[in-house]
Amino acid sequence: MENKKAIVTGGNRGIGKGIVLGLIEQGYTVLATCRNISNFDYSHAKLSLANLDISDASSVENFQKTVSEFEPNILINNAGITKDNLFLRMSDEDWENVINTNLNGVFKITKLVVKGMLKKRWGRIINISSVSGSMGNPGQTNYSASKAGVDALTRSLAKELGSRNITVNSIAPGFIETDMTEGVIDQQILDKIPLKRAGKPEDIASLVNFLSSEESNYITGQTLVVDGGLFMK
Repeated sequence: MENKKAIVTGGNRGIGKGIVLGLIEQGYTVLATCRNISNFDYSHAKLSLANLDISDASSVENFQKTVSEFEPNILINNAGITKDNLFLRMSDEDWENVINTNLNGVFKITKLVVKGMLKKRWGRIINISSVSGSMGNPGQTNYSASKAGVDALTRSLAKELGSRNITVNSIAPGFIETDMTEGVIDQQILDKIPLKRAGKPEDIASLVNFLSSEESNYITGQTLVVDGGLFMK
């Protein structure tokens, strides 16, 4: 692969930050986004930043020029939000915000980036889903539905783009140690995980590196679960 350029949405912290640093370590040039780039607490010569709110149509439209100039051949859809609540207490706004960000946002950004991949007849699209999209979680009907939708989008898009040498896969993390899960992962949760520990962002980043490479060229349309064995089909 000559042009090792990747876009990572939501790259300022947690899993996104781990993915960005992992790709840079492998020699990729990375464009990372978040709603406000002042939230980035790290920098690198191979890293450029862009403001992007994947839930906002005008923000996505403005991002189109950046995509055209950067010419990525790898896209990691990582940005997402949670608005947890029990189903009967969940507001329409919280349902719609999560679906609009986690599912509609993936649709919008992928549509921008895939055009360039089609011209080059090579690309990697990696969607960061969640084990919640497969097993469900109480209090997360909106989040679980959005991530299940991402997995379904992944399978359908993989069938559309396969003939152009573009692979599309999902990574579904379980409990990963980030600032978002601080105070959430307790011993009761760890006892349910066969490996008896939470994962680290690096566990996701290493799989992203593999799926971004030529070594994964016969893997597409898959949801790869990284959860220490919490959910087994």
